[in-house]
Amino acid sequence: MKLYIVSGTSGAGKSIALQALEDQGIYCIDNLPLTMLPALVAQLSENQPRDFQAAAVGVDARNLGHDFSRFQAVMADIARSGLDSEIFFLDADTSLLLKRFSETRRRHPLTKSDKPLFEAIHAERMMLKPISESADWHIDTTRTTIHQLREMMRDRVRSQNSRFMTLLFLSFGFKHGSAADADFVFDVRCLPNPHWDPQLRAYTGMDERVADFLRDQAPVMKMQENIGQFLLEWIPSFEAENRSYMTVGVGCTGGQHRSVFIVESLARMFKEKRPNVLIRHRELL
Repeated sequence: MKLYIVSGTSGAGKSIALQALEDQGIYCIDNLPLTMLPALVAQLSENQPRDFQAAAVGVDARNLGHDFSRFQAVMADIARSGLDSEIFFLDADTSLLLKRFSETRRRHPLTKSDKPLFEAIHAERMMLKPISESADWHIDTTRTTIHQLREMMRDRVRSQNSRFMTLLFLSFGFKHGSAADADFVFDVRCLPNPHWDPQLRAYTGMDERVADFLRDQAPVMKMQENIGQFLLEWIPSFEAENRSYMTVGVGCTGGQHRSVFIVESLARMFKEKRPNVLIRHRELL
């Protein structure tokens, strides 16, 4: 039996994440009071229901009676019970959360007549800090679509059934923000940029004409080789620590050409050596 705890700031996509887990046959409970979590854990540990092999619980600020300062103590009790657990924490840029609430006209759970939305978002982050600090996986949904978030959750759950760590290669553009949820970030903005060739600008690193251009650049191939060798040397050490998921971010200026090409190349290299290799191009929506 596996217990997933899904938390994060309001508007960051927790409901979508729980729905994605439910689609994978996981029994989901949203907005469970923290005080009831030990009882649920005891029931799951004792009964081991046959109908499902995992459960997911949404824990957030909607229940103002939560004492989040006790969260780490609760998780320590869960660990002692022997139940396997994993914590997901979702967040997004404050500007985007403000935009989402203004567009949907939803009320933030911490807003009051004397507390504007911006202050409510900040207060919520501080309230949920004990959960964020305990999280196994931080998910930044600032540049993530609903479809991408569902896919990320599905891939994460599927990877749990393998003894091999899942390795996600992520391309992104620094001008749209860094990859906050990456374990490693490699900056390839120093490499020759196909954007400055008018005949290549409209294409991406997945197109052969751009790939041919980059393969002809010695610094590009040297960078790719160095990143690959670094990961080959150090990934086994992370797997030895029972890591189940690792994200490697590769960023260029716009996330269209250089980072996409290197991510595709690295993924091909690692797929020949190990299972559970995933690719995501953040800016290619």
